[in-house]
Amino acid sequence: MSVGLYDRYLALRLRSSDAALPETVAVIVTERDLLETGAYETLEACFEWAFEFGADRVVVYVSVLDTEVVETIRRELADVGAPRALAVRGPGDDEQADAPIQIGIGLGGKHEFAAAVQSLAEAVDAGELAPDDIDEAAIEGELVFPVQPDLVVKTGAERLSDFMIWQSVYSELYFTDVNWRDFRRRDYLRALRDYQNRQRRFGR
Repeated sequence: MSVGLYDRYLALRLRSSDAALPETVAVIVTERDLLETGAYETLEACFEWAFEFGADRVVVYVSVLDTEVVETIRRELADVGAPRALAVRGPGDDEQADAPIQIGIGLGGKHEFAAAVQSLAEAVDAGELAPDDIDEAAIEGELVFPVQPDLVVKTGAERLSDFMIWQSVYSELYFTDVNWRDFRRRDYLRALRDYQNRQRRFGR
């Protein structure tokens, strides 16, 4: 079966199934991934695939080892062709990312969660919030990325770092050996097909 025919076959299977497709899709890449030739073109294509197959929101987490690259990546992302509004956040940013496409660069889940708790503690100290009023909704209201991915896609290796540790607790995780530089439409469709074949339990 040719590549184009196989892609069309996968797309037909997805669209003809009664199983739900993910409304919020998250993708994890690394700074090293983005150094590869064509990496940003793959990102643009991934946005298109996600919205084509029913996603309302896409979240991209770029894990970084060297914070010096954050601003470079941010500048590169400014030139990315995005089909919908895009919000980029990095270390030190505390404004919520309220856009159909949300990208975090080196903004780990531990830091994000700690900052949310600190903000709530300051509100309690100032008399603006009662301790008993701190619940899940209050914490989520302080997170930079206030979304809960249905599907998290990780290319290249089976590790997540500390990506959205609060938000992804009930997400379906999909790992592929395909590196980001080689990630194509058929790989994304396979992730969706795998998602459709699962029974989500939400921690139960």
